[in-house]
Amino acid sequence: MKNKVVKKRALRNKTITLNDSEISNLKKRLIKINKVASLEEIENKTIHQDIFEVIDYLPDSFVDLIFVDPPYNLSKTFNTTSFKEMKSEDYEQWLELWVPKLIRLLKPHASVYICGDWKSSGAIFNVVKKYFKIQNRITFEREKGRGAKRNWKNCSEDIWFCTVSDKYHFDVNAVKIKRKVIAPYKDKNGDAKDWKESDDGKYRDTHPSNVWTDITIPFWSMPENTDHPTQKPEKLVAKVILASSKPNDIVFDPFLGSGTTSVVAKKLGRRYVGIDIDENYCCFAERRLDIADSDKTIQGYSGGVFWERNTLNEQNNGKNSKNKKIENNYNLFFNKLLEI
Repeated sequence: MKNKVVKKRALRNKTITLNDSEISNLKKRLIKINKVASLEEIENKTIHQDIFEVIDYLPDSFVDLIFVDPPYNLSKTFNTTSFKEMKSEDYEQWLELWVPKLIRLLKPHASVYICGDWKSSGAIFNVVKKYFKIQNRITFEREKGRGAKRNWKNCSEDIWFCTVSDKYHFDVNAVKIKRKVIAPYKDKNGDAKDWKESDDGKYRDTHPSNVWTDITIPFWSMPENTDHPTQKPEKLVAKVILASSKPNDIVFDPFLGSGTTSVVAKKLGRRYVGIDIDENYCCFAERRLDIADSDKTIQGYSGGVFWERNTLNEQNNGKNSKNKKIENNYNLFFNKLLEI
């Protein structure tokens, strides 16, 4: 952050910031590898390098789950680096530089999730279908963004869910969504049918679909927010990690950004390895990992289920929360500033 103008932020702005002294200390924890590394050398570490420099030095068959959020096919500046929009065919060629190299890193049962927007998604499909078994395409609503006068507002992104083989781990019970019951059916005995009643209303834990409308993109009032321009929400990554990995599994992110994948993996009891080319973003990841030592809350995930938007009052009710001990003022603050 040296030689950069420090933003003046509102008092209620919860965006994570780092001063020069903090960066100086945090960057000492970052690692670089220039020869074949063992899992012990990289486990629970943030690697500050270009993925193209380091991928050949990573160990064989160490990954249970890869979450990839690469630069989309658009012109975007990421702190000190930039990505330029290109023809779709050229973007496919760029993907071909690194996607095939992921195969060596994966265990036979591993899963791969790769993110993209509408411009990138087709190219991603064309490439990953050559190397993996595509199981599904998730589309999530990104409610942030500017309106367009001559087009539809762009409010969705895709995540391609792939696996190495047809034998893979998927825990649907870990990612159920708690929804209010609009039509509370009862069986012939008058008992609730697939729903439960509480002081806050009638709810049903439903199976998740491949359309996610409960995601909030990080912004200034969220304690997980950083200045990374394309930061993924912890809630989104938590769904992927809970569905497609088990406790103590290795979760790998080759385009780590400000650390969301590693942070959520740590909060959920997984091991992690993350790589990013930008030193400041790596330092943000380390700072967030420190915070995760004492705060394991994930906005929108409580009591072992994911909640719809505008339900923080219900989440904070002790009768509905199995994780009351780890819920704190984080959620109370959100009730006023986020779920509106």
